[in-house]
Amino acid sequence: MTAPVRTLVACCAHWPVVALGYPLTEPVAVVAAGRVVSASVAARRHGVVPGLRVRTAAARCADLVVRERDLATEARSFEPVVAALDDVTPALEVSAPGTCAFAARGPSRYFGGDGVLAGMVVERVAQALEGRTGVRVGVADGPFTAAVAAELADPVYIVEPGGAAMFLAPLPVRMLGRPELTDVLVRLGISTLGAFAGLPTADVLARFGTEGRRSQCLAAGVDERSPAVREPPADWSVSIEIDPPADRLDRVAFCARALAEQLHRRLEGAGMSCVRVAVEAETAEGEKFVRLWRHEGGLSAGDMVDRVRWFLDGRPAGSGSSLAGSGSSPAGSSGARPGSGIARLALIADELAPARGRQLGFWGGEAEADERAVRVAARLSGRLGPEAVRVPDRRGGRHPDEQFALVPAAAVDLRDRQLATDDRPWPGRLPAPSPSRLLPVPWAAELHDPTGAPVRVAGRGMISAPPARLVIGGRSPAAVVAWAGPWPSSERWWDHARHRRRARLQILIDGGMACLVTLERGRWQVSAVWD
Repeated sequence: MTAPVRTLVACCAHWPVVALGYPLTEPVAVVAAGRVVSASVAARRHGVVPGLRVRTAAARCADLVVRERDLATEARSFEPVVAALDDVTPALEVSAPGTCAFAARGPSRYFGGDGVLAGMVVERVAQALEGRTGVRVGVADGPFTAAVAAELADPVYIVEPGGAAMFLAPLPVRMLGRPELTDVLVRLGISTLGAFAGLPTADVLARFGTEGRRSQCLAAGVDERSPAVREPPADWSVSIEIDPPADRLDRVAFCARALAEQLHRRLEGAGMSCVRVAVEAETAEGEKFVRLWRHEGGLSAGDMVDRVRWFLDGRPAGSGSSLAGSGSSPAGSSGARPGSGIARLALIADELAPARGRQLGFWGGEAEADERAVRVAARLSGRLGPEAVRVPDRRGGRHPDEQFALVPAAAVDLRDRQLATDDRPWPGRLPAPSPSRLLPVPWAAELHDPTGAPVRVAGRGMISAPPARLVIGGRSPAAVVAWAGPWPSSERWWDHARHRRRARLQILIDGGMACLVTLERGRWQVSAVWD
C-alpha cells in the first residue's frame, strides 16, 4: 500500500455568499433544492446553518436575504483567487468553487517546510480576496484529512506526517460528508471516525458495500488514490487550433463543446469516465494557462464545457486568457482585455475511472431521444449562455404553480436527473391529481350558494354554505355538479409584504369542466383547470 500524498487544501469561508457579492455582516442564506447550503456570519448568529429548510431559516431570521445558488458565478469569482497561487505550483486542482488543493511535498521542500508554505498560501489568497472573507489552510497526508484540517484551521492547521489517524479519531462521523452513511452510523451508536475505523472490515463491506469501505479507509486516515483510478495514457487528450484566435467566450465555448463531445465518446467507447480534467488554453502570443478540475462522480461533456467557461471567464482582467463575453450571455466580465485571443484549446483526461453506467427502466426509461435532448441543451447553453436553457425543478408547495420552478440546465445533472414525488408535509396542499393547465392570468369568478348568496370561508376554514352556481367572467351561471374542499392556507405570516391567506375549492360544473377556484382577499378566481 502506497503512502498517502502530502496535500495542502485551501478553503474560502462562506464562498457561495461571498461570490454573490454580499458582505458577511448581512444576514444572507444561499439555498439549493429548498435547503440552505451556505449562510453568512450574521445569519449564523440567528441559528441559520447549512441543511435547514428555507422556511425554517426564514422563521429564525426575519431579515434574512435568500438567494438561489449560482455555481457559475461561484466558479468565475473563484478563478482570480486560484490564479494567485499559480506561481506556487502548476498543479492546482479545484474540486469545488471555494476550495482548491495541490500536492504539497515538492513546494514544501522548495519554500522551506509546511508551515512556510501554508503561510504563503494564506497571504496570497487573503490578498486576492481583499478582505471579503477569510481563508483556512490545512496540510496533512491525503486530500480528505487535509480538507478536514482546513475546516478546523484558524487559519492554518498542519497534521504531522503519519498522524492522520490520531487526528481524525475523535472527530464526529459527519466529517465524512456522506449524510446517508453517517445517519445510519449515528443510529447504530457509532459517533466518531475512530469508532468507525475500528469496525471489522468484513462487517462494513457486508452492510455498506465498497463505498462504505472507502469511507472507513478515510476515517482511518488511509487516503490513497483508489486502485480503480489510474494515470491515463498520453493520448487521452483532444485539442483544436483556433484560427483566427478567439477573443470572445462564446466562440471558445463552441470549440470546447466539440472537443468535450469527442473526448466523451472516446471514453465511453473504452468504458471509462474522467474524474479529473485538465483545461489548457494558449494565446496567440504563446502564453499558456492550465487548470485542473475534479469531480468524483465523473465529468460529462457538459461538465467539461462548464469548466472551460468558468476558467477562462474567471481569469483576472488583463491576463492573457481573459475574454469578452458573448452578446447574449451575462457570463462575460468587464475590464481591460488583451489584444490576443485564444489560439489553441485542449482538454486532457488527467485521471480515469471505470464508467459506472446507468440502469435503464423497462417503462419510461432513458432512450436515445433523452440523450439527444441532453446534448442539445448542453450545446445551446454553450452557445447562448448558462441562463438561456432552463428545465423544471421540483420545489414543493401548497399550490400547483409553486411546486416547480425553472432553473438553468447547467445547474443540474440532466443525465441522472429524476423529478421524484415530493412526499414532504405541506399542510393545506391540494390532493392528487394536479390540474392539467395553470392559468397565467386567473379568471375572475363568483361562487353562490343555493339561495344566491356569495359563498364565504371563515378564518377556521369552514365554508358558509355548499356552492351551487359558478359564474366565470360575467358569463351565464353554471350549475355546480360536485365540489371538494376547502383547503385553506396561511403562508409567510412573518412577512407582512408577502403574507398570503387563501382558500381553494375543486369544482365540477355542468358541462364537464373541472376547475380550481381560489378565494383570496374576498374575491373568487379560477386559477387552474382539469382538461
